[in-house]
Amino acid sequence: MRIRSGHVVAAISMLAIGSAHAEISDTVVRVGVLNDISGVFQDTNGMGSVEAARMAAEDFNGGGKDIKVEIVYADHQNKPDVGTAIARKWLEVDKVDAIVDVPNSAVGLGINALLRDTRMTFLASSTASSDLTGKACSPNTIQWVNDAWSTGNATAAAMMQRGGTDWYFLTVNYALGVGIEAEATNYIVKHGGKVLGSSRHPLGTSDFASLLLQAQASKANVIGLANAGADTINAVKQAGEFGLKQGGQSLVAFLLFINDVHGMGLKSAQGLLLTEAFYWDLNDDTRAFAKRFAQRPGMNGKMPSGNQAGVYAATLAYLNAVAATGSDDAKDVVPQMKTFKGKDKLFGDLAIRQDGRVTHPIYLFEVKKPEESKYPYDYYKLVTTIPAEQAFRPLAEGGCPMIK
Repeated sequence: MRIRSGHVVAAISMLAIGSAHAEISDTVVRVGVLNDISGVFQDTNGMGSVEAARMAAEDFNGGGKDIKVEIVYADHQNKPDVGTAIARKWLEVDKVDAIVDVPNSAVGLGINALLRDTRMTFLASSTASSDLTGKACSPNTIQWVNDAWSTGNATAAAMMQRGGTDWYFLTVNYALGVGIEAEATNYIVKHGGKVLGSSRHPLGTSDFASLLLQAQASKANVIGLANAGADTINAVKQAGEFGLKQGGQSLVAFLLFINDVHGMGLKSAQGLLLTEAFYWDLNDDTRAFAKRFAQRPGMNGKMPSGNQAGVYAATLAYLNAVAATGSDDAKDVVPQMKTFKGKDKLFGDLAIRQDGRVTHPIYLFEVKKPEESKYPYDYYKLVTTIPAEQAFRPLAEGGCPMIK
């Protein structure tokens, strides 16, 4: 059943807004979760992201000022025109003040362009395009979790340190995959490696046979999966059927989440290298959040993905900025958010740069073997931690017009 735009799924009602909150439009702060509820990202985002936003609203608890918050959600169907139409209705009719989540870079770039210089804030917690803090940077946009630059560079660096010098890419043919492949290729070539070829596939591909045969025939020692969600799961499972690992080729997933590993099982996923900004079992704070998340309606014990954790962190940071400024207008809220520098419970040492990029550590993990997993969702071994100052593209290199 199609989810209608603007459907209210949570309302945290406090006392009436006092005179101190005259700048809060319509006496309520509305946050819209815009994502893929029915397609390839439904497990890593979907209704789990809605629950994460609800948790943030509940934990905000009025911000000490009895601020009323409503969470709405809609399905962008991975179509830029659909996503933009929903965002425009939220902006012009439904009085939504911020949009959060937005997996799918093509959709995210469209939202970014639409909201520029409006009163709406774009919390791009799942949009991976590096352009959001580069040439397309906007005074309305804050970008959380990973991006194509950090994913491509960090993962390529880790594999090259392990001797992976010859690469072949299987790439989803839209902004996310193309961006990751470009960033990784740039790093590989600069550091003496070679890219022997690349095969593009549409979003939602079920049969990777011909692409995997091309990758196998290339004799590349690393096959990089520049895709996400169900596409990555299908590619990994079918790579196992073709015996790529047994043939000496390493498989690397650039954008893999805990939900994906759970979906394909440790037998298929074991040995994969991946980078994540969040892992539920990293420390006491992440475990406490994950335990609460797993008990939310419809979650049925599932652990949160990095994207879902990003929705929670971004939404709470936004609401805290609303409380601090007494306004839900992006021109007030976004500059306030950019003053934050400190410890975030889910993402560690965190700062928000002037280009809108949120910096935090990135972790390189290896997926455990089945016999190494001791309890449900015990899937990752920490290989190394990339500190925040190294994990993202340097501010001066992004080409953001807002940076003088």
